[in-house]
Amino acid sequence: MEKLKGEATLLRIFVGELDKVNHRPLYEVIVYAAKKYGLAGATVLKGIMSYGAQSVIHSAKILALSDDLPIVIEIVDEDLKIKGFIEVIEPYFPNSKYGGMITTEKVNVIYYKPGKTDN
Repeated sequence: MEKLKGEATLLRIFVGELDKVNHRPLYEVIVYAAKKYGLAGATVLKGIMSYGAQSVIHSAKILALSDDLPIVIEIVDEDLKIKGFIEVIEPYFPNSKYGGMITTEKVNVIYYKPGKTDN
C-alpha cells in the first residue's frame, strides 16, 4: 500500500560531518529522530566539497583533505509532519560547532512503496 503520493514537502538539512549531539553524529541523531517521529524515510548523502556561511572550503581532495565534509539529509513527507519535525530538530543547531542549514520545498511524489524483504 502506498503511504505517500502527490504533493509533499522535501526537508533538506545541511550539516558537517563533525557535528555531534551527545557524542553522536548529528546526521545519525536526525535520522533516528525521523524514524521515531514516523516520517516516510530519510537519506543521508556525503558530499565531496562545500562551503557555508563562514566561506571555508571543505574538500575531499587529497591535498586539501578536510575532517568536516558536508552531509545532506533528505526527508520527504506530508507538509504538516515535516513542519512538526523541524520543531523537534531545531534545538540541535544552536550548539552545532560547524553550523548548518534547513530548507524545505514542495515536491510531487510519483511513487512510494516499501520493498520486499526476505524475512
